[in-house]
Amino acid sequence: MLLNKLLGQTFANVLHLDFLENPVYKQAFDGSLSPHELLMNIELLTNQVFNPETDLLILDEIGECERAITSLKYFAEKAPSYFVAASGSNIGLLNSFPVGKVEQYNLRPLTFQEFIHASGEKALIKAFNNQTNTVAAHTQLMDKLTDYLFTGGMPEAVAAWYQHQQSNILKRVEIVSKIHADLVEGYRRDFGKYAGKVDATVIESVFNSIPSQLSLVIDESVKRFQFKQVHARKSRYSDFETAIHWLTCCRLALANYPIEEQPKLPLATYKKENKMKLFLFDVGLLNHTLGNSYQAIKQHSDEYKGYVAENFVQQELTALGIDPTYSWTDARAEIEFIVATSERSIVPVEVKSSKRTRAKSLMSYIEKCAPKKTFKLTGSQGSSALEQTHIVMPLYFTQYLPSRWS
Repeated sequence: MLLNKLLGQTFANVLHLDFLENPVYKQAFDGSLSPHELLMNIELLTNQVFNPETDLLILDEIGECERAITSLKYFAEKAPSYFVAASGSNIGLLNSFPVGKVEQYNLRPLTFQEFIHASGEKALIKAFNNQTNTVAAHTQLMDKLTDYLFTGGMPEAVAAWYQHQQSNILKRVEIVSKIHADLVEGYRRDFGKYAGKVDATVIESVFNSIPSQLSLVIDESVKRFQFKQVHARKSRYSDFETAIHWLTCCRLALANYPIEEQPKLPLATYKKENKMKLFLFDVGLLNHTLGNSYQAIKQHSDEYKGYVAENFVQQELTALGIDPTYSWTDARAEIEFIVATSERSIVPVEVKSSKRTRAKSLMSYIEKCAPKKTFKLTGSQGSSALEQTHIVMPLYFTQYLPSRWS
């Protein structure tokens, strides 16, 4: 378990309760939620002694025990010195959570930077961290980016990719593909487990439709999610609203809202809930579900590269805390992302998967909106660091966008 690996070594002892694996642990929370009495009950159920001064209490799959969620409030108020960590697969779906009492972290797929660091290649890590702009660095980073587009950021897939790097490439691809298949099947099983009052078959239909709709785009921007033919006898946003909300709350789908007029702050004011683009949360699983092979990805196949690049950028922006994202559309002009900066300005970010940097849509945006800065993310090496207005950056440096906004 990740919490054990991240925190366990810091404490003398870890007391781990998994409410999904052992529902009997819920009994500890049936009575008083006083931290002292809770620990007494937990010790009895686990036959372990807990020392609040030196030990860590982990409440795993906490969404399975509503009173355990409530208990976090009392731990925070009455026993703030205790070390308590909670995790769960369905936390994003909870109707109530002790807001202000708990420090919350969202676990997402590894970013491209984390993928580079996982490689252990010190020279390449240094080049990435320093944003090195040389032909040699660009060649190797683009090679790693195409590896990432295949593996994605799921920790198990990334770990397997590097652990088996001495094996032949066909074997590595086979191992990672099996992990992808198991993950996708696991998520589909979870739809029924955690759907609650939402129709699990509708959730699965939307989840399955995201990759297929993305793949309809070849060289243009990703289009708005279409509701027709997603699920039998359903064709309106209202039919899918709760399923889409479920997927975005679980962070299995990432939403982008197109803005059709001149964008102004705050961007959220102009979004229309029934008009959105939907991306998959992991680019590796996206390519897997569509059957895009490792060989095709490495060959830079133009048949799918555009939407894959856009999904990659969406993931990277989401990891930066930009969630949801926004885009801009006007007649035939489309800008894949527009972002509100901390300086209260709006910057357009156009995504070009190939080395071509000509951008008619960006020119249209400049004419109509007069931005102070513009960005293009491409498959090319990018412009000089001296360029401060119309900046071209390689796709793999997406995470560094905020450092150049000001």
